[in-house]
Order: sequence, then structure tokens, then C-alpha cells
Amino acid sequence: MTELTKSTADSGTAQPAAATAAAGAANAEPAIARVTQWGEIRHRFVANKLAVFGLVLVLLLFLTAALAPLLAPADPYHQDLTNTLAEPGGAHLLGTDALGRDQLSRIIYGSRIAVVVGLASIFLACSIGIIIGALAGYFGKATDSILMRIADVFFAFPLLIGAIVIIIAMGRGVLPVIISLAVFSWPTVSRLLRSSILSVREADYVHAARALGASTSRIIIRHIIPNSIAAVMAYAAFSVGGAIVAEAALSFLGVGVSPEVPEWGNMLAGAKDFLGVKDFLWVYPSIAIVLTVLGFVFVGDGLRDALDPKLR
Repeated sequence: MTELTKSTADSGTAQPAAATAAAGAANAEPAIARVTQWGEIRHRFVANKLAVFGLVLVLLLFLTAALAPLLAPADPYHQDLTNTLAEPGGAHLLGTDALGRDQLSRIIYGSRIAVVVGLASIFLACSIGIIIGALAGYFGKATDSILMRIADVFFAFPLLIGAIVIIIAMGRGVLPVIISLAVFSWPTVSRLLRSSILSVREADYVHAARALGASTSRIIIRHIIPNSIAAVMAYAAFSVGGAIVAEAALSFLGVGVSPEVPEWGNMLAGAKDFLGVKDFLWVYPSIAIVLTVLGFVFVGDGLRDALDPKLR
């Protein structure tokens, strides 16, 4: 009898304990498995070592541009005609140019032009391209044909030649360079988004939203674009580096920003008369361009793999 009572007491004590443990496990289970889509994208991006290296280069570029007045050892516009073409070292770590201006200071301030032109031109190009690509992909038929034929007109112009035409019409400066690069970059964005939307617009969630009475603008903004934007995001990261190279090329050709502005293309243009004699004049600006472009290319490659692992 005593053993029976003891067994019953033990079982009575064990049941609440087991119930408490089961409840605790049930409460803990959702927290363990909760991983967001952006968390997975971030994990895949961080796992790509080249992408992380590119992100470090891009962040260094942004910091250099933001802190240029603190980092530059001299005024990039100051001319010292008594100390022209000085070799690297001493007070001028990267030497001076033909007008005695400090090379390091001009490279540091040149990062500002690179950041502004690269980001602004691609942002403007993506804004135009997303609107046109979304309209063409969603409505199709006549709308698609008309908008894509307009894009083909801009595709027919080489980027630099078309940009030169616009800059000559508007005048030299940062704003004309940004507009000219954006005008001839949006067609690629529109075609990328259009292709993605063509495969998304017949999805079940789009039909469901339409059946529930959602407006066309709401369907495009809330359902179509967010599920089609991955390719555009990767292209945008790639294209910032391309825009920086194009801007430097325009300045090198004498149609970009004003010659006195500290900008990498202007520095290369001033160094072309000293090739083989004072090579430091072109080597350091070239390194700045190469590292910047590599940074954005690596970031774009990492974004592409993170947003769509099937493209690896």
C-alpha cells in the first residue's frame, strides 16, 4: 500500500514537470527557427570574402570623401610654382603636379566627385529605368512595344559619345555629367526589370491581389517591383564603378568637370605629357580608380549571388 501511494505521488509530480518542459519547448521552438529573408541574404553576402573586401573598399571611399578636409594634407587648389613636379616624399607624400599642387590632396578630394557622380547618376538611371521597365513589363502589348523602342533609341548611342553631346549642349560641370550618364544608362535597367516582371506578373499572389480589388499602382509597387528588383540592385552596384570610369574618361577628354577641379580624370589628363618621365603623376590616380571600381564590382557580384543563389 505504501509503495502504491509512493508511485502515485511520483507520477503526480512527474506529470506537471513534463508538461512544463513541453510548454517550454513549444515556446522556444519558434524563436529557434525564425530566420528572415534579409537575414539569409546578409549571411550569403558575408560568406563571400570578395564581396566583403569590396564593401570595405567602398566604405573606405565613402569615409575618404566625407573626411576629405581632415585627411588632405594641403589645399588641393593651392599652386606652388617653386615646387612643381616634386617626387613623392617629404611634405608631399605622392609628389606634386606641373602646377605644384599636392597630388595626395587632389586624389582625396577627387573621391568626392567620384562618389557624387557615381551614386547620383546610377540612382537617376535606376529611377527612370524602374518606372519604364515596370510599366512595360506589367501592361505589355502596345505599351511594352512603345517603351522598349524608345529604349532602343538610347541603346543605339555609345555611352561616351552620347554623354559628350549632352555635355556640349549643357556645358561642363558635375550636374551635366550626372544627367548625361543617367540618360544613357536607364535602358539597361528598364530591360532588366521588364524581364523579371514578365515572369512575376502571372504569379498567384498577383492574381490574388487583383481579385481583391487592389489598384494597378498598388500591385506594381507592393507586389511586382519588390519581387523583381534583385537583378536591378546587383546591376546598380556594378554600374556605379562604370559611371566613375566614364566620368573620369570624360574629364580626361576635356568635356567633364572643369580642369582645375581635383578629379581623377583631370589628374590623368595633366599627366599624359609626362609619361615615362614622371610616372607617379598617373600611377596614383589610376590606382584610386582601379580600387574604387574593383570595390563596386565585388559588391555587385556579392549582391547578385546573395539575392539569387541560382545565378552562381
